[in-house]
Amino acid sequence: MGSEQGSAELLRAAGMRVTAIRTAVLDVLAEVTHAEVDAVRTGVLQRVGSASVQSVYDALNALREAGVVRKVELAGHPALYQLHAHDNHHHMACRECGKIVDVPCAVGRMPCLTPVDTHGFMLDEAEVIYWGLCPDCRRD
Repeated sequence: MGSEQGSAELLRAAGMRVTAIRTAVLDVLAEVTHAEVDAVRTGVLQRVGSASVQSVYDALNALREAGVVRKVELAGHPALYQLHAHDNHHHMACRECGKIVDVPCAVGRMPCLTPVDTHGFMLDEAEVIYWGLCPDCRRD
């Protein structure tokens, strides 16, 4: 994606109104994987000149609700946002520096894990986060 035209097409395909801030948010996320809100806002400001923190949060939440953006929440770290690839990938996170990388699902289908008891829920997704130390933080 990465172009205004591609972002606008993605918004239209999701049934969303095309706005300068939404387009800029998508363009930022096409360039920066796993971006914090501050990084998204900085990128949006570079593209549109002005945007409040609230307007960036509003755009991210609307995009997440529409299934265009995925919110990744790691314990003890700020929320991260990425374009939703709908590819059932998971994440690997470094306990020390917070680096995060995408890893493909070992099973491939959704949900990749099945609990012993669903308690009546109709499951469609399971989030897996692998925790450890990245190569830069390991002390071998």
